[in-house]
Amino acid sequence: QLQLAESGGGLVQPGGSLRLSCAVSGMSLEYYAIAWYRQAPGKKREGVSCISVDGDRSTYADSVKGRFTVSKDDAKNTAYLQMDSLKPEDTAIYYCAARRTLCTDSGALPAVDSWGQGTQVTVSS
Repeated sequence: QLQLAESGGGLVQPGGSLRLSCAVSGMSLEYYAIAWYRQAPGKKREGVSCISVDGDRSTYADSVKGRFTVSKDDAKNTAYLQMDSLKPEDTAIYYCAARRTLCTDSGALPAVDSWGQGTQVTVSS
């Protein structure tokens, strides 16, 4: 059974950086695309970035383009989200998701079957 565990969140000042990790178990990451989502208080969950099954293509939401970088290490069965130049509006709970499909152009998967517990990212001075 697919299980996802996010980690790496925390409190960071505006302009700072964080790297989130998504540890995958129950399946081999090399056959899956990975997407990162976030949900801020009172807002809908939104796609942030997605990396293709073979890792050659990544897509991003307009709000994070040029600041966030998604990657995956199939050997470690772990995906990452490097977040630079963080802004207060990036504050949210961040989740990862996996699916054997193509990414959308806006940094998400067409559908998500299961979610991890998420990791809190707070950007504040």
